[in-house]
Amino acid sequence: MSPALAVPLFIVSLAVTLGAARLFARRLDRLGVRFGFPEALIGLLTAIAADGPEISSALFALIKGAHDVGVGVLVGSNGFNLAAMIGVSALLTGCVRLARETLLLEGAVGLIITLLASALLLGWLSPAGATILGAVTLIPYVAIVVAGSRFRSRHLKRLATALHEHAATEREPDIYPNPTHHLLGLIVVDVALIVAGSAGMVQAALSLGDDWHISGAVLGFLILAPLTSLPNALTAVRLGLAGRGAALVGETFNSNTINLAFGVIVPSLFVTFAAITTLGKLQLAWLMAATLATLAALARPGGIRRAGAAVLIGLYFAFVVGTLVGA
Repeated sequence: MSPALAVPLFIVSLAVTLGAARLFARRLDRLGVRFGFPEALIGLLTAIAADGPEISSALFALIKGAHDVGVGVLVGSNGFNLAAMIGVSALLTGCVRLARETLLLEGAVGLIITLLASALLLGWLSPAGATILGAVTLIPYVAIVVAGSRFRSRHLKRLATALHEHAATEREPDIYPNPTHHLLGLIVVDVALIVAGSAGMVQAALSLGDDWHISGAVLGFLILAPLTSLPNALTAVRLGLAGRGAALVGETFNSNTINLAFGVIVPSLFVTFAAITTLGKLQLAWLMAATLATLAALARPGGIRRAGAAVLIGLYFAFVVGTLVGA
């Protein structure tokens, strides 16, 4: 494919993917309101929808055999989320903070899934082992999200109450006359558009990479990852400006968990990942360091402030430069 065709295809595919992901999230949100789902569960569903571009792009890259691009999209998206969602929000508002018990839960789940996905990619853990351990981690979390307020434990009730701040900020009453089956049909169309747009975007990116001699690591980590993460970043900034620290942090770590769970751990049951490169290993190490730095900054009294936010953003750009040099 010539650059004259690849560039327009990339731009149009990106626009279709991001637009469909936004509509998908809004329609899932509307269905959740219609069926009376808990707010935190709706938040998880909309996070899955917002992550659609990253996951579908990574999976299509894996199908095409461009494993370095697929892994780069997921690792890069997660790193970008930490810097853009939490770092930029704290930089703009001066502070992002949340209850310690909520941070402990969100941080523990996000950190464990990051460790499992990294161990899997490095060949230290089998796909079955990573899937089982991931399920053991995620099932209790989802149970607390959905039914925590009905548990007898006072601590679980407090967690559930805090997690219910994950509700989407754009929620509207269900005043639309669309029947449920019509809404479900539109959701199917949205998913098809996300998949088709991601396929076109990755295909165009791979073609341009060949023509312009851009490595897969740069394509995935520095180009596809930030672009497909834009919906999450914009949502996070709105949450930060509204002073909703728990929702912001939950959205960030939910997004990262979903990316690695459905973009790495589950696909590993069906696809054999290629041996990870040295640059890929450095990217995983950087993501782990950035995750730990984010949790440490959030755990400080008063939460993460502008100085900590500047460190997170600096870590991201430092590794951008490192990736360019290493590639």
